[in-house]
Amino acid sequence: MQADRLKGKWALVTGASSGLGVEFARELAALGCNLVLTARRVGRLEQLQAELMERFGISAKTIPLDLATPTGPQQLYDQVKAADIAIDVLINSAGFGLYGKFFDLDWQREQELLQVNIVAVTYLTRLFVQDMIRRKFGFILNVASNGAYQATPMYAIYGASKSFVLHFSEALNFELRGTNVSCTALSPATVLTEFHQVAGKTADGLYVKFSKMPAAAVARIGIQAMLKGKPSQVPGWKIALMAWASQRAPRSWSTAITGWLMNL
Repeated sequence: MQADRLKGKWALVTGASSGLGVEFARELAALGCNLVLTARRVGRLEQLQAELMERFGISAKTIPLDLATPTGPQQLYDQVKAADIAIDVLINSAGFGLYGKFFDLDWQREQELLQVNIVAVTYLTRLFVQDMIRRKFGFILNVASNGAYQATPMYAIYGASKSFVLHFSEALNFELRGTNVSCTALSPATVLTEFHQVAGKTADGLYVKFSKMPAAAVARIGIQAMLKGKPSQVPGWKIALMAWASQRAPRSWSTAITGWLMNL
C-alpha cells in the first residue's frame, strides 16, 4: 500500500499556517510522515509543529517564509537542503484569491497572487521533482480549484492561475511516467477556510452554500488521490458535476453562469 511507504519520509507543506495546509499536514503526520512546514505566520507554524509532534510522534521543522517574493521558492529549497532533508512529498497548498473586477483591484496584490499561485508552485515543483526523479520516488500534490474549469468573473486572475496549475500538473504527471514519481492536481470548490475573508468577499452566496466542504475532508481526498498517482481529482460529487457541466456547456454560457454565481 502506498500510504505505508510514506512512514519516515519527509513531506513539505506550503501554506501550512491555516486551512488546507494544516489539514494536509495532519493527514500526512497520521501516515507517519515527517514534516517541513512553511508559511508566513511563525506562531501558527510553531503551534502546528508542536501539535503534530505530540500527537503522532513524528519530526517536524518550520521554515517561516513568504512565497510572494521572487526569491522565496529558492530560499525554501536551499534551507531544506541545508538541513539535509530529502523531500519525498511536496504539497503546494499556498495560494490565495482576490474578489472583484480585475481593473479595480490593487496591482501589487495581483502580482503577489500570480507569484504565489503560479510562479512559486512551478518553481518549487521544478526544484524538488528533479531530486525525486534521481531517487526514483516521490509525490507532488498541487492545489488547483474548481475555478480552473472555466473562466471565473470576479475571480478572473485567481481562476486563470488555477487553470494553469491544473493543466501544468496533468501534463507533468504524464511526463513523469516510468519515474516512480507522480503529480496530482486537487480542484476543490469552496473549502471552509479563511479564503473568502482574504479574498475580500464578505457574503456567502448560493455557490458557496452549495459547494462548501470541510477542509479536513478535502485534504483526505487529495492525499488519497496523490497516493494513487491520479493526474487530477475533484473532491465531492457536487463539485465534480459542476466541473463536468462547465466543460460541456458553450464557453460563453459557462462564463456567464459563473459570473452570475460569483455576484450572488
